[in-house]
Amino acid sequence: MRTRHLGSTGPQTSAIGLGCMGMSALYGTADRKESIATIHAALDAGVTLLDTGDFYGMGHNEMLIGEALAAAGQDRDSVQLSVKFGALRDAAGGWSGYDGRPQAVRNFLAYSLNRLGTDHLDVYRIARVDPAVPIEETVGAIAEAVEAGWVRHIGLSEVSADTLRRAASVAPISDLQIEYSLFSRGIEDDILPTARELGVGVTAYGVLARGLLSGHWTRDRDLTPGDFRGMSPRFTGDNLERNLGLVDALREVADAKGASVAQTAIAWVLSRGEDIVPLIGARSRTRLDEALGALDVTLEPQDLAAIERAVPPGAAAGERYPAAQMHHLDSEKK
Repeated sequence: MRTRHLGSTGPQTSAIGLGCMGMSALYGTADRKESIATIHAALDAGVTLLDTGDFYGMGHNEMLIGEALAAAGQDRDSVQLSVKFGALRDAAGGWSGYDGRPQAVRNFLAYSLNRLGTDHLDVYRIARVDPAVPIEETVGAIAEAVEAGWVRHIGLSEVSADTLRRAASVAPISDLQIEYSLFSRGIEDDILPTARELGVGVTAYGVLARGLLSGHWTRDRDLTPGDFRGMSPRFTGDNLERNLGLVDALREVADAKGASVAQTAIAWVLSRGEDIVPLIGARSRTRLDEALGALDVTLEPQDLAAIERAVPPGAAAGERYPAAQMHHLDSEKK
């Protein structure tokens, strides 16, 4: 497994990380046994970065990871746990905003440490900026946890270039977690250049556009209850037809390389810089094996040009989240 650093101050991790959200939430029912087996297979393959959020299944995902690590007998220092916090949920699974107050940071952290069965987190970040709390205060509270030894590094998620600068003025930021794929390239304008100027790495989620770029999505696919993609603009109506047409064009490039569509899409993200670590959301060992195959795909200049022709910047139809969730994205505010 190749390695990369999360920015100039962050830890060294595997070149690809495992995003565990789908094992507990938002993509419909998941198989617990297969989820744990997938985590174990990832560890065996050299994946060291595991990403989660304390609100994924209202704590379920953290407990799942904790159980998987305990069963694997994994040396704690050989794995990097990246955790998001701050999202407020209710018993029905609803969402009611974000809480970035310092006292809330300390509270969320205590619960995460317990659920994961660890004495420290490697990267800790608020999932979305709390508009009622200056980012300096939220980051300052995480910095206090770093001083106390509960957290190793401070991350951010879905923030604008301006917010990134403000946060970095308080304490070193290891990485920015943000959506980045052939379908979502907005960070290339201001956010990515700012991150590089500040020495902040990027952990890219959504590299397969939540399955659209996997090469396995079909026009007639039935979604299981609880799968939020049923409300996602990119998966509905004419948008879906347009986006799958782009996937068909990408498939031609992938076939010419002897790679799958998913491997080509992940390899493209890997090619964007050594400071970018893609997170793959595999929920099964089969999908994990396919995704890790991207590490063996070398994209030459002519391949990259062909990919740009197949999926030009801004070609994807539909926003990446429903309107209500787009409102919470500081990264989308101009």
